[in-house]
Amino acid sequence: MAPPYGMPQYVIDRVMAKRGRLPVYDRFDAATTALLVVDMQNFYVGEIPSVLGIIPNINRLAARLRETGGLVVWLGMTAGAGGISRWPVYHSNFFTEARGANHRDQLSPGHNGHEFHCDLDINEGDAIVYKSRFSAFIQGASNIEEVLRPRGIENLIVTGTATNMCCDTTARDAMMLDYRVVMVADANGARYEDDHMAGLTSFYQSFGDVRTTEEVLGELLGAKD
Repeated sequence: MAPPYGMPQYVIDRVMAKRGRLPVYDRFDAATTALLVVDMQNFYVGEIPSVLGIIPNINRLAARLRETGGLVVWLGMTAGAGGISRWPVYHSNFFTEARGANHRDQLSPGHNGHEFHCDLDINEGDAIVYKSRFSAFIQGASNIEEVLRPRGIENLIVTGTATNMCCDTTARDAMMLDYRVVMVADANGARYEDDHMAGLTSFYQSFGDVRTTEEVLGELLGAKD
């Protein structure tokens, strides 16, 4: 098998020394698999080419999961409501006052920034979950486990933005809760390529697999009949 998307040689060498193989997982049963689409909201997507460009791959993956009996979950960030922050320590310490208020307000229900991008193929049978932290799985951030566990979900395919922020932290925490997790290299996006690869390389070494959309469709979920 070819080395994972863009992985530097030192990562490949480290992985081979640690586990003796490049892929972490050979196959997922679609019926126990969920696609997580992280924070593809107007505020985050904006006009960033590297993020807009992953939308077709996200839609392809979502269509396959629906066809094969899996679950599609659209994760969004809700940072505030009614002018009140849901994460005061973040808004007070990591932003200027004006930028913190903008982040809080644009990611509040009723604002355009809080809405999912119009090019995403969201179906009626999909699940929509909102979180108040980078990771959907940290205690109190969302009800994601209440959505996944009753469905018998064991495997997660993570897509969305930003690769090295909400996608990476969600994927890492999921693995530490005993989910089998794959991040899709060309269905995650960040503003800068260095940030994108930083998220993927650290995740791949100890937390889960990194595959391309074609590899997920053709190998991980099995070829379509």
